[in-house]
Amino acid sequence: MTRIFVALAAIVVPVPIVTLASAEPITTGSLIGEMIDMHQLAEFPSPYYKTVQFSSYDHRSSLPGGPDWFANSDGFGGEPVPNFEKVLKPPQGDEPGEYLICDVAGPGAIVRLWTARIAGNIRMWLDDASEPVYDGSADEFLRAVYRRYAAQAGLDESVFDGTFRQRDACYFPIAFAKRCRIVWIGNHKDIHFYQVQIRRYEPNAQVVTFKPSDLKTYAERIRSVAEVLSSPQAHWKYRSTQLVLPIDASVQPGETKEVLAIDGSKAIERLTLRVSAADLDRALRQTILHIMFDDYPWGQVQSPVGDFFGAAPGINPYDSAAFTVEPDGTMTCRYVMPFAKNCRILLQNLGGQPITATGSVLPINYSWDDARSMHFRARWRVDHDLIASGERVQDMPYLLADGAGRYVGTALMLLNPSDVPSSGGCWWGEGDEKIFVDEDVQPSTFGTGSEDYFNYSWSSADIFVFPYCGQPRNDGPANRGFVTNTRWHILDNLPFRNRLRFYMELFSHEPTPGVSYARIGYHYGRPGLMDDHLAITQADVRHLQLPPTWEPAARGGARNSVFHQAEDVLTPESKERVKTTLAVSGLWAGGRMLVWQPAEPGEAIAFRLPVTADGRYAIHLTTARLPQSGRISVRLDGKRIGFGGDNGIDLHEPYRVLSRDVISDVVDLKQGDHELVLRYEGAPAGVAAPQIGLDFFWVQRRGNGR
Repeated sequence: MTRIFVALAAIVVPVPIVTLASAEPITTGSLIGEMIDMHQLAEFPSPYYKTVQFSSYDHRSSLPGGPDWFANSDGFGGEPVPNFEKVLKPPQGDEPGEYLICDVAGPGAIVRLWTARIAGNIRMWLDDASEPVYDGSADEFLRAVYRRYAAQAGLDESVFDGTFRQRDACYFPIAFAKRCRIVWIGNHKDIHFYQVQIRRYEPNAQVVTFKPSDLKTYAERIRSVAEVLSSPQAHWKYRSTQLVLPIDASVQPGETKEVLAIDGSKAIERLTLRVSAADLDRALRQTILHIMFDDYPWGQVQSPVGDFFGAAPGINPYDSAAFTVEPDGTMTCRYVMPFAKNCRILLQNLGGQPITATGSVLPINYSWDDARSMHFRARWRVDHDLIASGERVQDMPYLLADGAGRYVGTALMLLNPSDVPSSGGCWWGEGDEKIFVDEDVQPSTFGTGSEDYFNYSWSSADIFVFPYCGQPRNDGPANRGFVTNTRWHILDNLPFRNRLRFYMELFSHEPTPGVSYARIGYHYGRPGLMDDHLAITQADVRHLQLPPTWEPAARGGARNSVFHQAEDVLTPESKERVKTTLAVSGLWAGGRMLVWQPAEPGEAIAFRLPVTADGRYAIHLTTARLPQSGRISVRLDGKRIGFGGDNGIDLHEPYRVLSRDVISDVVDLKQGDHELVLRYEGAPAGVAAPQIGLDFFWVQRRGNGR
């Protein structure tokens, strides 16, 4: 198939952008309301604002594409150039220094804060106040700025957990009418990661400055928004009272079928799909969703179905503000999609198997506004067979768009075939996001690491889901395998008047060939917006698999390690006494994994771990987390050594198959064989035939011993 450059029109026709001041002032309450308002994203903002970010990025990165463009000293302390706007007062002796994070003049609002870790204190002044509205811990400010005000407002702090505070980010808005000045007080040699995202409104915008008493004034709104964000699928408040329009279609290999058509000026408030096929993982990547608004020749939405819903590859359940994926494969999108005349939804089967799709659209009446209305857009792109590297870093384009619109979300789906079983060595996401808006010559959003952009830190491998962000898939061990990260820009959306350039660095710890890197930049566009999208081909959606076999490498965080396949060190007594099988998959070292099938709680299995020299060691168990697994306890030479504490190690994972490393306390070991005994402690109700997956063990030297 020939690759085709897709454009919405051969000539971009300028469309007037109306950005009058809103009739209602912008307040703490109105901003909190925006946190669950998907409708407002679909119209060009009035008053207009530009969302900018102040962060601890390496400030040597001043020339795009230049010598220090990929410099990576971004908050660990002692950087060559201080990671701040300005040094206000250098440290002297034991006295900390003072550093300017931002000084924003004019009306605006803080819409997101983030830190991985930060020492010192922060002071924040709003408008012309002589006293700071915040003066205290920098870490508390960036993670939970609301904390010190919640108690006096009669609000239980738990209402903010997982709703306004999401992983390492805080989305509690702080509005200001005239000015926002934030200063960090600390030692520049200490760790100081930070991101502060701010809307800068037009000068005529009417903004009411935040007061601590706002938490009491808007307490009920805070509680109601938090309820929705705590469980979007259960509590989302849809406005439409219309009947849903059903989708029910079978699509043969090579066929493109229209599955729904809607006429008139309306909007899609909710889209739900479920795909069925013999090989569902293949079908979700090889079935392409096209949504075409207002007679456009190419879909404003063009994406594999699974990737569009942030579930790729396969079904990985999660519940967020923008998308929900249920365990049975039902997938829901809540981005509002308006159109002036008509909408057509098509499914294109680029795979080799027939598929069926069922679902529905919840329509809502909508009056298209020629001055402000926008089309929803999500155009998937992929690059296969990349070499990720820390030496040859690449800026990966997510969206290059000319025209007016609003950026509202990101999904990243990648395959990382690294053979290092530790995040220190197999981490793929050292790179920063760089977002150029309108006439930027330097990014107005410059990040500090890919995981920081997705609201977590320290290359964490765990599965997590929040209203605006998540990691619904991460195979492991560490960051190896298939990985999906998402972030929805709702309160912190990025409007643009004439262009947007969104890049993310592909920056790994060590050279890793064979990386596949798929992504979507979700956005709204005014008529006339053009992008650099290419039509999706069969080569793009080829079925991806991990290498059929691999061997863990003793590099990076796994240095000084000796690895043992579990089946190779199983004691003869256990071979005779317990029931085991081998599972085959590229997820497991050597392409296989020992699966123990304990008959009842209390059953044990034993292994012999050789140690070549006296010293201090950590013992690693690389295990499987499975829907049919349970809990184990561990002893080395008859003693507990800190695996999972008194409760043991829980290997049950209800929806996924994961490889995870569990590490013991550091212990002194003598040269020779040591006995590692695992005891089965039980499984959740409903697990009738428990399985304990044991891939490999590693003995990692940490010192010479006593």
